[in-house]
Amino acid sequence: MQRLCVFCGANAGNRPVYAEFATALGKALAARDVGLVYGGGGTGLMGAVADAVLAAGGDAAGVIPTSLAERELAHTSLSSLEIVDDMHKRKARMTELASGFIALPGGIGTLEELFEALTWTQLGFQQKRCGVLNVDGYYDGLLAFLKTADASGFIHGSLDDFMVVESEPDRLIDRVLA
Repeated sequence: MQRLCVFCGANAGNRPVYAEFATALGKALAARDVGLVYGGGGTGLMGAVADAVLAAGGDAAGVIPTSLAERELAHTSLSSLEIVDDMHKRKARMTELASGFIALPGGIGTLEELFEALTWTQLGFQQKRCGVLNVDGYYDGLLAFLKTADASGFIHGSLDDFMVVESEPDRLIDRVLA
């Protein structure tokens, strides 16, 4: 089974559209028989995407470090939940399980996870595509920065070779897995 790792906020943010798109992404994953790998939390956008996958009969695998299992309220109804020692093992395990990566809206942790995945792909440590679901322009500022970095010669190859951006979950899934 192919799985996509989704990076997103443990909070829902301050706009309902973020949770709506997390739910839409979860439904789209399940409809395509693509499993979810994510940080294992049951709150915020993390919980919304996992709940949508599960409600649609899909597979949702969570990976969460012991120190966050209680603080982020680990999702207890997942298809599988792995509790690991620390954040480094969490990210390594999610990477092992995933065929590609998608970032929904989120904060610093979401960005850190996305940038690590992008870095590993750019350096050739993995051959997995990264995608950004640009919900209502959430990532416009970041995307402008990345285009500047690319145009300035700080990204090896073309950013378009390993990162895709879409505003619709179905198209994003298709492009990340292509």
